[in-house]
This record gives sequence, C-alpha cells and structure tokens, in this order.
Amino acid sequence: MSKQIQVSAIESLRESIGKIETLVMSLPEETIRWKPSEDEWSIMQIMTHIVEAIPYWGKEIKNIKSQPDQPWGRGLIDEVRLLAVSKENVTNLSVEIVVQQLHSIPPTVEKVLTTLTSEDLALKAPSRNPRFDGKPIEFIVNHLIVEHAEKHYSQMKRNVSKYNQQL
Repeated sequence: MSKQIQVSAIESLRESIGKIETLVMSLPEETIRWKPSEDEWSIMQIMTHIVEAIPYWGKEIKNIKSQPDQPWGRGLIDEVRLLAVSKENVTNLSVEIVVQQLHSIPPTVEKVLTTLTSEDLALKAPSRNPRFDGKPIEFIVNHLIVEHAEKHYSQMKRNVSKYNQQL
C-alpha cells in the first residue's frame, strides 16, 4: 500500500509543479512580481516559498526516520522560511532561475518518498507545531508536500485574477 501512496504523491506533486511552471511561463514578469496587498505574497514569493518549503519537508521526513524521538517542523516565523519570501531575496532572483529550481523539486522529493515503507509512513514523532503533534509521516507527505503545492497553485491563479481585475 505504501508504494501506491508514494506514486500518487509523486504524480500529484509533478502535476502541481508542472501547472505552476506553465502558468508562470505564460505571464509577464510584472504580473509575477506584483503583490496583491501588503499581506499577500506575489507569485514570485509563492514560488520561492515552494522552492524552500517542499524540500524542507522532505528533509524533515528523513530526520523523522533517523531520529523519531526528535521534534520535527517549524513555525510561521522560521527565519529560513521568511528569508525565502523576503523582498531582498525575491528581488535578486530571476524568474527563470526560480522556475528551474521548481522543476528540480519533484525528483528531489521522489528520492525521499521512494525510500518509505508502510511502517515509515505510520511513524510519528513529536512536532514543534502543536497542530501537527502526533501526525505520521503520511500526513507530511499528503498535506505539507502534496496539498501544499496544490494550494499554492490556486493562490497563484487568484493573484492573476486580482491582477487582471485591477487593470
């Protein structure tokens, strides 16, 4: 059963990243870098977040497997997470480079997921985030990797819609 979960997760992630790449490559840079509001990320920030976050969760899965007694995860104010979407970081990156980084995510995550057994998917470790405490690795795969990418694709489409409405 675990192989079915892995295959489905990898396919879903590839599909989401592919849709993001297609969307981004169809947009002018002005739209990609436009922030809908002070409290919302630009498409560029969403991409840099995905590039940082999805591989982060893959590393956390490896850490849980090797040290299941150690806490996993992070909060919304994690410095590395915030740096990825910072104005300073995003301004200095080209869209093409970030799209290349996005493209490398599915094979990177696939390397982690293909190592998981059914027992690994059920493995639980304490979480730094109380909402996720007691959740198994399968939760990380389904929610923090697969759904995470899907939700950010939807967020990008909303940004495009908002951008077009303000023209």
